[in-house]
Amino acid sequence: MQSVTKITGSQLGFILFTFVVSTINLTVPGQMVMFAKQDAWLSVLPAVTTGLIGIWVMTALSRRYPGMSIIQYSSKIVGKWIGTVLGLNYVIYWFISITTISFQHSAFINTLLLPKSPTIISSMTLLVLCGLAVLAGIEVIGRSNEFLTPLLLVFVLPLFLLTFKEADPAYLKPIMPDGIVPVLKGALLPAGAFMNQVFILGWLLPYLNQPKKDRKVSLIAFASMAVLIFIIVSLSIMVLGPLTGRLTYSFLSVIQYIGIEGSFERLEAIAVSIWVLGVFIKTAVSLFILCICIQQIFGLQSYRDIVLPATLISIIGSVWIFHNGSELLNYLIFTFPFLAFINQSLIPLLLLMIDSGRRIGERSRS
Repeated sequence: MQSVTKITGSQLGFILFTFVVSTINLTVPGQMVMFAKQDAWLSVLPAVTTGLIGIWVMTALSRRYPGMSIIQYSSKIVGKWIGTVLGLNYVIYWFISITTISFQHSAFINTLLLPKSPTIISSMTLLVLCGLAVLAGIEVIGRSNEFLTPLLLVFVLPLFLLTFKEADPAYLKPIMPDGIVPVLKGALLPAGAFMNQVFILGWLLPYLNQPKKDRKVSLIAFASMAVLIFIIVSLSIMVLGPLTGRLTYSFLSVIQYIGIEGSFERLEAIAVSIWVLGVFIKTAVSLFILCICIQQIFGLQSYRDIVLPATLISIIGSVWIFHNGSELLNYLIFTFPFLAFINQSLIPLLLLMIDSGRRIGERSRS
């Protein structure tokens, strides 16, 4: 079934870009350095391959089943019952994603700005605003992000210029003293984030007003994001050195460091602005996808009927899912890459292989 609401190619590209960069820019550099040390900047390169494969798989499936989401064409590929099970799996997956993002947002705000504020207040304000955006529709989310993403870049680019003055390339050496294994370990987390970006194509491509531009738009957004992450990780290492792996928000520490003296101080306010604007888009898109999943599985007339209960349950889940920041960190480092591989890479790839095998068999019989 074709969607009435449509988004442009540029809106889709900005959504893909913001969906990952919103949180990864502050948190991932430190987590990558934990495994790859000074070679973390090299870990971005193998991580990129997962995103490229994901783009090819998701766009190939979308072109074979135009106007359908992954929930709809999975039932056509593997049958109604298995397709329903996969759909319910993705309902759980996106619910966990929303609650994790909300908890991560609350932890960030409480750590940096409001240490005495209850966690549920930060989650509630975010999710209620995102719920209103989802009620307005994906087109409104796309238009909002089309304005917010260039604004984020206007904030980020001057920070890069200030950071280059403090960067020391000597911190990047020696290169791969322990071989390639630490580099591959450091690539797991950004690989999961990159897969997360292309995975949302399974729900957003049916809303693209020019379907033939799906692969081009996705590749441009992915390349821009990969370059930005590469720069952020490299600058974090060159400024903070071995200390990078010990910091939860390493690039935030870089921003605070370059603003110690001179005319530019308290630059972490820019980092907070980038975080809040980006997390809003990421949570709104995730909540939209969750509602679409439920609507298509149960055959409801409109996804908007699901927005209110999904928002309320997500608020409760954001308080319940983790007890503290340590549990969140363990999930992001050790559990999320595994779940991301299964749900975002393995299942779509298997769907494409099964569909290709079935089409080859039909042609051979005919």
